[in-house]
Amino acid sequence: MTSTVETIGPAAARRAALAAQGFADPPPSGPVTRRHLLRALGRVRLLQLDSVNVAVRAHYMPLFSRLGPYDPALVDDAAWSHSARRPRLLVEAWAHEASLLPVEEWPLMHAGAIRDRWWRSYQPLVEHHPGLVDDVLAAVKELGPVGAGTLEAAVAAPTRPRPPGASWWERSEVKRICEYLFGVGTLTTGTRRHFERLYDLPERVLPPAVLAAPQPSAQEAARALVLRSASALGVATEPELRDYYRLAPARSQAAVAELLSSSELEQVRVRGWERPAYRLPGTRVPRRITGRALLCPFDPLVWERERTERIFGFRYRIEIYVPEPKRQYGYYVFPFLLDGELVARVDLKADRKAGVLRVRGAFAEPQADLPRVTAELAAELRVMAGWLELDGVVAGDRGDLAGPLAAALR
Repeated sequence: MTSTVETIGPAAARRAALAAQGFADPPPSGPVTRRHLLRALGRVRLLQLDSVNVAVRAHYMPLFSRLGPYDPALVDDAAWSHSARRPRLLVEAWAHEASLLPVEEWPLMHAGAIRDRWWRSYQPLVEHHPGLVDDVLAAVKELGPVGAGTLEAAVAAPTRPRPPGASWWERSEVKRICEYLFGVGTLTTGTRRHFERLYDLPERVLPPAVLAAPQPSAQEAARALVLRSASALGVATEPELRDYYRLAPARSQAAVAELLSSSELEQVRVRGWERPAYRLPGTRVPRRITGRALLCPFDPLVWERERTERIFGFRYRIEIYVPEPKRQYGYYVFPFLLDGELVARVDLKADRKAGVLRVRGAFAEPQADLPRVTAELAAELRVMAGWLELDGVVAGDRGDLAGPLAAALR
């Protein structure tokens, strides 16, 4: 007997996506604690790491977007320190990109379900220099947590000066081997110092129970990760389920088929979507979404740009690598979420020398309720500035929302 596939509207799919990401949860009524952190992480599943620090580092912002002002030390302690009273909760690994994710998911990251990444190109170097690999591991064991620069000196490996015009990827043999060993899970991050990754051995970073857990097969890991993707996305196509953890396509497709067969996933049709969609049985679809949030470019709600455009009607591209004269909106642009819709975008910079949050550009979406969007955006920018320990917000003159926003901020 063939089961009936339910059809839902795009507005319901959008509300399901927002609820899955935590935007239907009530905000904390008091100080944000580790319990709140765990609740938010249970929604988003992982935090993407990125080196850009023009406003705030990417792994801190999604929690602010969902919880409001909190002490970033909550994340630092969860990711890069351990004590009997406050055990390590997060570990670094390649997932969507370089990410922080729950320590229990470490075995899933290294079971063969995730597709190969750029660091796999260093495998010939590892195979041709096994002695250097042994020396790196011995040095990490002796010195860790330790940075790649210190390891270079300790191992005394041959290095090449970076020629003029060479890209950031022109790395020494030791750095390349560290990246490869990190990618395959032979090394992980013990801690970070000024955002520099300090390598250490997994057995000194991960809890014993995680290290002793049975290693899943690649297909078992793919099924587990697809279920986590479905939980985080609410309603999603197979490529979107695959993208959340960057699964290998064949693994993801097989996992979706198996989960449908076991009724752990169900198929739905979303009006206007060309591809079939999938969700967990019992996925929550609130009647309405309220509240506001600024979203960084690497927030999991918006990091898959085609999905963002399809769900929100919001075309979003990061313009960091676009020459400044050709940028449409700015260098580091935050979409503004208001009552379940993306209604504006702002190009932000934390000017710590001047002590202000600078809005270098502010742009409203078509049909936005300008007076309300302006008031809510101004209020949220003030909250963000306070969280970043800045004294205020200064609006520039780029964009159709710049003038009204500057007036609201006075």
